[in-house]
Amino acid sequence: MTLRARIQTAVSLVYPARCLNCGGLVESDFGLCGACWRDTTFISGLVCEGCGAPLPGEDDGQVVHCDACLRAPGEWDRGRAALVYTGQGRRLVLALKHGDRTDLVRPTSAWMVRAARVLLSPKPLLVPVPLHWTRLLHRRYNQSALLAQAIAAREECDCCPDALIRVAKTPMLEGYSRSERRALLSDAIRPNPRMASRLKGRRVLLVDDVMTSGSTLSACARACMDAGAKSTNVAVLARVTAS
Repeated sequence: MTLRARIQTAVSLVYPARCLNCGGLVESDFGLCGACWRDTTFISGLVCEGCGAPLPGEDDGQVVHCDACLRAPGEWDRGRAALVYTGQGRRLVLALKHGDRTDLVRPTSAWMVRAARVLLSPKPLLVPVPLHWTRLLHRRYNQSALLAQAIAAREECDCCPDALIRVAKTPMLEGYSRSERRALLSDAIRPNPRMASRLKGRRVLLVDDVMTSGSTLSACARACMDAGAKSTNVAVLARVTAS
């Protein structure tokens, strides 16, 4: 056994691997225990081309859309999501977003890469959904930016964390209708004047932690296209779906 392997073994004895969610013992770092894995709904198989929501049926290569995207499609081209925003998936997102669990970025970004593989070739410019500066000051980090940077590092893509800016502080959008969300976000997100040139002519992959109605991502897509982006797709960690 090499010296490095011996050190790793010693460390694992002192600090055994723990489940990302419940803290129980697991076989390897950055993993979920069996119970948490069963309660985490990973998205695979047939998905909506617009938002990545799971759909019933077999994936036969045909492009399909969910009812929500048929009624009101987002202002981007294609979308993918890694998890359904329920159960342990919801708890993981909230822990990353509000619980200072930045250690979750490494495994969750890997899940997003797996889900969004089709959107990562050819290599896009990764752009996170921005936070208003007051919210960033309070939270101390933008979880969407951390995810975007981690995906970019894994896939050797360009990333521009400050390509977009949120110029107006909007309220939490939960509870608002789609039209109300759109009105609240109207002109709230704009291209960063200092970074607009990086968007021009690029295929952009917008990154966020969770998609509900898609209003925020639509506002970001509009801002990217206003700056001359060639196209916009979206990748999110979790997608809210109808129960």
